[in-house]
Amino acid sequence: MVSEPLLTFPTDYPIKVIGRPSDEFRARVHAVVLRHVPLLDAERVSERLSGNGNFLSISYTLIAESREQIEALTADLKACEGVMMLI
Repeated sequence: MVSEPLLTFPTDYPIKVIGRPSDEFRARVHAVVLRHVPLLDAERVSERLSGNGNFLSISYTLIAESREQIEALTADLKACEGVMMLI
């Protein structure tokens, strides 16, 4: 029995990166995302500070081309300095 893939590519793929708010954190995360999704549309990026300002979440809606692209991106983001969580 062959199972159907969960995603059909290309597809919109949302990902949220959470860490401490700083320009350096923002720049590191954005550089990683651009390495994997060079044609990133700035309109599909948003930021939100936590209620008390201790955490910053950066949300991306990417156009993912393959499962391998998503896996490589998430691995690089997990290894990125300052990233506390991926959703």
